[in-house]
Amino acid sequence: MVVPVPKSVSSPRKPSLKFLLYGRTGWIGGLLGKLCEKQGIPYEYGRGRLEDRASLLADIQNVKPTHVFNAAGVTGRPNVDWCESHKTETIRTNVAGTLTLADVCREHGLLMMNFATGCIFEYDAAHPEGSGIGFKEEDTPNFAGSFYSKTKAMVEELLKEFDNVCTLRVRMPISSDLNNPRNFITKISRYNKVVNIPNSITVLDELLPISIEMAKRNCRGIWNFTNPGVASHNEILEMYKSYIDPNFKWANFTLEEQAKVIVAARSNNEMDASKLKNEFPELLPIKESLIKYVFEPNQKSLAA
Repeated sequence: MVVPVPKSVSSPRKPSLKFLLYGRTGWIGGLLGKLCEKQGIPYEYGRGRLEDRASLLADIQNVKPTHVFNAAGVTGRPNVDWCESHKTETIRTNVAGTLTLADVCREHGLLMMNFATGCIFEYDAAHPEGSGIGFKEEDTPNFAGSFYSKTKAMVEELLKEFDNVCTLRVRMPISSDLNNPRNFITKISRYNKVVNIPNSITVLDELLPISIEMAKRNCRGIWNFTNPGVASHNEILEMYKSYIDPNFKWANFTLEEQAKVIVAARSNNEMDASKLKNEFPELLPIKESLIKYVFEPNQKSLAA
């Protein structure tokens, strides 16, 4: 005889959300874990290496996630110039690893939130600097000046075939942690000289919570994951000067002068953020976001 089990003593319900995060030692991966804690979302970091399929399968079997976030990848230390002399290592993680994770997730019916890059475009005749015409999600990458960007464009093209992937194109990320050496503000405030070019930027304090909401909403496909509009190096450093350090000074140099001190070219572009803005109307324009999430909180902590 089959006795129906009363609802009240049923086995523990599978959590409605459980995230498996890759990139524990990275900047974005670390911040995602802190956000999950803050929001009370159960999560675990993957133990596997992206290029090792068996280790990824073990992670999924052990963790039983509802969503997978991939913030692992090789950006190069101290910067992308490293990738120019470590090409096979860059391919292993950025191409082979990312595709392996996407494929394993697809086999298990899991949505993969993939933190990618918008540094696969550069200003051109159809998208001139200062025009306000940004590159859209469906545009073909036109920048391969660094090997890093080349691998990222390759993998984005292949990931289009996976219906379980949400690709978030991050650009020149900035956070409220001005001591972090990966922070774009921290980087440029420590350089002897900087170029001065308007660029699309991702304010992580505003956008990372949006990535969690996108997972809940089952967003898929490619998304320009930046704040609307652009900010130039000088505009950011002017804000740094007025909010953080009134004695701060810097010097500019041209792209031609910059080229002499870097190995790989750097991407400069404007991304069209209207798809993200339509989904999240509260998304702030870049300069407002920088003030609200980065400069005002730091000004308060300095005053405290």
